[in-house]
Amino acid sequence: MRELEYPFDGELILKKSKKLRRVLLEERSDFLEKRIAVLGGSTTHDYIRVLELFLLEQGIRPVFYESEYAQYWQDVMFDNPELVSFAPDLIFIHTSNRNITTWPAVSDQTEQVEALLSEQFAHFQAMWEKIAQVYRCPVIQNNFEYPFYRLLGNQEGVYPQGRISFINSLNEKFYQYAREHGNFYIHDINYLSASYGLDRWADPLYWHMYKYACCMQAVPVFAHNLANIIKSVFGRNKKALVLDLDNTLWGGVVGDDGPENLEIGQETPMGQVYSEFQGYVKAQKDIGVMLTVNSKNEHDNALAGLHHPEGVIKPEDFVLIKANWEPKSENINAIAQELNILPDSLVFVDDNPAEREIVGAQSAGTAVPEIGTPEQYIRVLDHSGFFEVTSLSEDDRKRNEMYQANMARKVQQERFTDYREYLLSLEMHGTIRSFEAIYMARIAQLTNKSNQFNLTTRRFTQAQIESFAADSRYITRYGKLEDRFGDNGVVSVVIGRKGTLADTDIYRRGEMPGAADGAASGATEAESSAAAGGIAADSAASGDTEAATGTAAGADVLHLELWLMSCRVLKRDMEYAMMDSVVEACQECGIGTIMGYYYPTVKNAMVKTFYQTMGFEKMEETDTGVTIWRYVIPADYENKNTVIA
Repeated sequence: MRELEYPFDGELILKKSKKLRRVLLEERSDFLEKRIAVLGGSTTHDYIRVLELFLLEQGIRPVFYESEYAQYWQDVMFDNPELVSFAPDLIFIHTSNRNITTWPAVSDQTEQVEALLSEQFAHFQAMWEKIAQVYRCPVIQNNFEYPFYRLLGNQEGVYPQGRISFINSLNEKFYQYAREHGNFYIHDINYLSASYGLDRWADPLYWHMYKYACCMQAVPVFAHNLANIIKSVFGRNKKALVLDLDNTLWGGVVGDDGPENLEIGQETPMGQVYSEFQGYVKAQKDIGVMLTVNSKNEHDNALAGLHHPEGVIKPEDFVLIKANWEPKSENINAIAQELNILPDSLVFVDDNPAEREIVGAQSAGTAVPEIGTPEQYIRVLDHSGFFEVTSLSEDDRKRNEMYQANMARKVQQERFTDYREYLLSLEMHGTIRSFEAIYMARIAQLTNKSNQFNLTTRRFTQAQIESFAADSRYITRYGKLEDRFGDNGVVSVVIGRKGTLADTDIYRRGEMPGAADGAASGATEAESSAAAGGIAADSAASGDTEAATGTAAGADVLHLELWLMSCRVLKRDMEYAMMDSVVEACQECGIGTIMGYYYPTVKNAMVKTFYQTMGFEKMEETDTGVTIWRYVIPADYENKNTVIA
């Protein structure tokens, strides 16, 4: 929805929020439903009202719990029954510098300031640790914005007694906590308030009249930034940039002006603007964003422009380069297909409004930002938050290399007429093990990002993944795959729960018995829409206690709660290797039957018959497309994988 795309009109959003909400709900039905608790140190109603719009735009339908005014700490520490029964999927703590209870006095000694700092931090730390213990869900915490006045003037950040110095120190403690704890994220209102304008943001009128932490006009900016974190936590980030060339990555038209006359480099102000933008684009590779080109150009001309000696970005920085005279909307679809991702994972950047209009209309879900003039390109892309970072794994940093290696594999494939011989030529080596600490973040990331090759589309936080690994009732497997072209990293995840055949009814309803220590069962993509699979809302945080006690002993069935694989290793037989490992684990603990479940969504049709391919027998299919499969492990089971070492 254009009204919610950055740069947006905040006043319009506030004025028309009800109408926008109604339209968003009418436009789609495949929402991912999430329970979000908003614990406020100030008034939160309007923040929630606008936050809902931005989340609906991202395909997330939130159900909110809202604390009473300034009861954020009490709700957690004193186990508010309403919050406990709400069983949040995510908790947002909306505090600001108005919630700092005691500030240093100018007369305080350094030791007194340090003690006060520790006291203020301990107040929050106790709450975070209680959340981790009781709710085991992601937490988003505001940091602190600067005060709207400076008693010590320009020395406010120099002297420890200054409020700016105090806030900087407190924020650094928050950052350190975030670095050391997974599933804990900072919402940077210190940056937001500076970007918006601190004098406007911190207008005292809105605090004293309404107890708002910022002015009303800044609420959409606040909510949009917060929504970016939430959609990233739940795997709704974009994955790739699709870039035009002429007047987008450089000034001028390479085919007409010649590469030597392009405006790029340090000789002119506009050349510097384009160089800075190229540097920004190239840096996206470091956070796992794939770079591609979609340009109406001769291929050789495009390469000549990218080889410009003053250019920051080069042809080898791109996974794919589509420089031709085909409609850009068709190139967009081709790029998505070749990368094995969906068009809604792409961000199309083009200076031409006509091209943006066509792609926006014909490439469903592709983000098409109104990037403005070249001086605004970075700001628009950056503030849009398409690639919001909530975790950064080694796989993220190497993603462009991995996809470039996939292109090399395709070239290799064309040399063979026998597909198995081609697979053997890749010299693949797989590593398949139970979940290990070093990969927990990546495994959680995969469960939230994988949509197509995902049998149940369950979404799990890192804390939940860790609980599965520590729970003897579960068999867990992650799979890494490398070959002579490179390392694909962690590409597959399987989670199975030991139980009995009677537990099948729980999974038929789309529920899960619950992980160790009361971790909430993950939500499915389809849970909010009966048409998308008829899956009931996931069970409460405490799980199904009867089923939990029933599977601790005497288990003879493994129920596959999750099986997913990255699409970048499709048709490489990794699924067979994972199957072999799961069967081996079952044999080791005396389990003879494996039950598999397929919950259909709008994105995972490709795995509808996956279990049949693995040799499972279909036991049941509901009128909404949910299928239940059974595999009885034969005594003389032979490994299905024959090409991966």
